[in-house]
Amino acid sequence: MPRHRVRRDSDSEIASLVSELEKAEAYEQRLRQLIVEARDHLAAGRSSMALSLLNAALSDIDAATDVVAPQGPGRP
Repeated sequence: MPRHRVRRDSDSEIASLVSELEKAEAYEQRLRQLIVEARDHLAAGRSSMALSLLNAALSDIDAATDVVAPQGPGRP
C-alpha cells in the first residue's frame, strides 16, 4: 500500500476519534449539568423537580447509546 494512502487513512481515523471524543465530552457535560440541577432541587426540597430531571437524564442515556457504545461495522 502506498505510504500516502496509509497516512490519509490514519488522518481520517484520528479525525473520527477526535469527533467521537468531542461528542462524548459534550454528552458528559449535559449529564453532569442535569445531575447538578437535580441536586440543587433536592437541596431546596423540590424532589418532584429533581426526579423529573433525573428521568430526563435516564432518557438521554437511553437515547444516546451510540455515544456511549458506538455501533458500526465490526462492532456487536
